[in-house]
Amino acid sequence: MPTRDEKLESLGYPLDKIKYAVGGAIESFAVDGTTMYLSGQVPYDGEDLKYVGKVPSKISVEDATKAAELCAANLLRIAHKALGSLDRIDRVLRITGYVNADPTFTDCHVVIMGATNLCKTVLGESGRHARSALGMGQLPLGVSVEVEMILKIKA
Repeated sequence: MPTRDEKLESLGYPLDKIKYAVGGAIESFAVDGTTMYLSGQVPYDGEDLKYVGKVPSKISVEDATKAAELCAANLLRIAHKALGSLDRIDRVLRITGYVNADPTFTDCHVVIMGATNLCKTVLGESGRHARSALGMGQLPLGVSVEVEMILKIKA
């Protein structure tokens, strides 16, 4: 049976292909006891920024969903780097997803399913979580999606 690390990599997300540093006074993650708070991640594929623009006028819902998946993969990559293995994740507690949405776009919840589905695929039942999906007037760097995550980690 493949490990969680192997599952993520088999989906096309190598663990070492990550833009780790947030910069300045902001950390990529903070741990308090068994809770890990992961800073919002945008759809970087290594050093390449992907999926820039408003949904759905510039970025299709399908591509924005891929962007949400990439954001979640980046969050799991950060957790892996910090914890040494995704097997140290007890469960995903919460995902908050932000969509750079056109004013009349109402399917933000569909877009953020990319992040939800990746977590369930990689982590199984431990990937189930509470979630919010919000439409925004703009996001950093003009990206289509940003995702943040809260994890419960094994002691």
